[in-house]
Amino acid sequence: MQTNTFVTLSSRIAMIDLVASASTDRGWIWLHTHSQTNYTIRMIEIQNLSKNIGKRRIVNDLSLSIKKGTVFGFLGPNGAGKTTTIKMLVGLNRPTSGSIQIDGKAPTDSITRETIGFMPEAPYFYDHLTGLEFLRFCGQLFHTPKTEDDYTSLLHMVGLSEAKDRRVTTYSKGMKQRLGFAQALVNDPEYVFLDEPLDGLDPIGRRELKKIIVGLKKEGRTIFFNSHILFDTEELCDEIGILHRGSLLYAGPVTTFTKGHSLEEAFVTTIENLDSTI
Repeated sequence: MQTNTFVTLSSRIAMIDLVASASTDRGWIWLHTHSQTNYTIRMIEIQNLSKNIGKRRIVNDLSLSIKKGTVFGFLGPNGAGKTTTIKMLVGLNRPTSGSIQIDGKAPTDSITRETIGFMPEAPYFYDHLTGLEFLRFCGQLFHTPKTEDDYTSLLHMVGLSEAKDRRVTTYSKGMKQRLGFAQALVNDPEYVFLDEPLDGLDPIGRRELKKIIVGLKKEGRTIFFNSHILFDTEELCDEIGILHRGSLLYAGPVTTFTKGHSLEEAFVTTIENLDSTI
């Protein structure tokens, strides 16, 4: 069996073997090691992160560096450990070992929490509240004061202006996804973590939320999201990370991984080739 080598990020650049038809890209190494460009500023640092649940290791020795003002897509098959990882990044789960730093602080730090927005895979809502009331409730959890105009503008941005005074129990799945996205932005966060944000949306909704993500990036915010929609990931992301059975297979630019193929084709081929060797 012939294996090729990709470069992944850790506290030092490490090499791992990956079953896939790709080669080492020196340009990518330069991008992450050259010290005389603003692109090397890393604001999310994950070092040797592991998580055990019972006797099972869900995330295994994960190390990543994610630069400020970029969109990072976190990919992997079902059960790879993506949601467990994102919950650790926002401080909802504690790692078994390893460390996470956002702007040099742990995600559980009270100051850091004010800078984080999070949309879970299955957002929970108080159905008896209206969309506006729910967003106001979420905003009151943070110290930064908000006005009614702030809340209504946010609902307008995600396409819920006409439904803002309706109870959430009357919302469709797609409308709830939009509301979940809005609550992730209610504190005007510098770091936005999204778990399957485009799931359940129609094509118009997907396009609208993708435009918002692009706008957030232009404002200098950092977006980290999990997704199974690889076409959208390829379109939006500066870099991707691929997790398989809890271990990082690849981290870097999309084009370095795809080598002229679509992201879906490159991803599926890589995972299938790897699974065939196990």
